[in-house]
Amino acid sequence: MSELKKVLITGATGAIGEACARYFHENGYFVYINYRSNKEKAQLLSDELENSEILGFDIINKEEVQEALESIEIDVLVNNAGITKDNLFFFMSDDEWGDVINTSVNGTYYVTKAILKNMIANKKGSIINVASVSGLVGNAGQTNYSAAKGAMIAFTKALSAEVARYKIRVNAVAPGLIESEMTKDLPLKEMKKAIPLKRVGKPHDVAETVFFLGDKASYITGETINISGGMVR
Repeated sequence: MSELKKVLITGATGAIGEACARYFHENGYFVYINYRSNKEKAQLLSDELENSEILGFDIINKEEVQEALESIEIDVLVNNAGITKDNLFFFMSDDEWGDVINTSVNGTYYVTKAILKNMIANKKGSIINVASVSGLVGNAGQTNYSAAKGAMIAFTKALSAEVARYKIRVNAVAPGLIESEMTKDLPLKEMKKAIPLKRVGKPHDVAETVFFLGDKASYITGETINISGGMVR
């Protein structure tokens, strides 16, 4: 029996992260489930997924990331962890700006840097960065989030050009309105009127695209796939 492929998913206790964990597991992967604070949920998910392991670390803590990942070798990295702290720019606090930027930009940097060394040595790997349509078009009240996700998209393009020679692919997804903790308080019934497919996305919709990019799309790199039901096009 061949050794299982391995995937690390950051922020795996959130809706999209959990869906990705389940999808990769269903398709024969060993899943590293990252969590920052919700150990109980991470453990429950790991108990359910036979070939999995929880990894507790804060992605914006360089030392924690290095300690947790120094001996980890994986085939696929999903940089999924992210937060929102929405506010109009004039009223936005330094913490609201900094926390969102740190999580999406610096967190992605630290985790990718820690993982990439072994990918380069093995001359294989795939990285998927979970961005947002906010990083493509910008949303009022989300200058911090839009800036962070836009940076992830630019990071994807630049890194893909650097590591392609090592047979490592780097892509991104840009989800639109997806049922999750981040969108539960939004007026989704009204907002879906602006979506041509006339429905809000499910976490599974994102997970299947992430899996395609991570496992199947052998000739795609440097791309950002919009998952918004046609809302952004």
